[in-house]
Amino acid sequence: MDWQSFWLTIRLAVLVATVLALLGLPIAYWITYSRWRWKFIAEAVVALPIVLPPTVLGFYILIALGPRSPLGRWWQSFTGHTLAFTFEGLVIGSIIYSLPFAVQPFAASFAAVDQRLLAASATLGASKLRTFLELILPLSLPGLVTGIALSFAHTMGEFGVVLMVGGNIPGVTRTVSIDIYDKVQAFDYAGANATALMLLVISFTILSLVYALNRKVWAVWPFK
Repeated sequence: MDWQSFWLTIRLAVLVATVLALLGLPIAYWITYSRWRWKFIAEAVVALPIVLPPTVLGFYILIALGPRSPLGRWWQSFTGHTLAFTFEGLVIGSIIYSLPFAVQPFAASFAAVDQRLLAASATLGASKLRTFLELILPLSLPGLVTGIALSFAHTMGEFGVVLMVGGNIPGVTRTVSIDIYDKVQAFDYAGANATALMLLVISFTILSLVYALNRKVWAVWPFK
């Protein structure tokens, strides 16, 4: 087991899940409550990473982070190196790749909130921000938990985008999925199995916790 790759992957997944929790909430809110006629275009853009091959997405992210792009040139002038094949570039690519796994559960939970409650809140003079923080957010907790957990688990197991954007640099961009691939290429099936089994256990545990929390099986005093 390559623990360096494992902890780098954990750090990447935690960072990506945290950013998506902050970034995904306003996007999901806008998608849910916006009345813009062409909103479906934004929804399609957000959902695109689900159907787009990871190598295609990774290629365009690599171009966008490269030294010839405005973002790449700005980053290089600021730090002295490009974003491509760095941990920072890996974070950006992972955020884009896992975006729909956070936004879609958030938006589904927001849409499930009873519209009569929102109307009552507006009648009582509550601002949109207060309504969101005190009404929509608490009632959408299951979807928030699901979105954060899915974005974390998805980042843990991603391969194509990681390889295209970050390459295979030990201690910098070499994640667990890349480590498994390297072990298989080296015919180290025992080592690959040990790492893959750990990912399987982590993914199963995360999904089990999500379902458990959403069904409130840990609630001491369940409401009926």
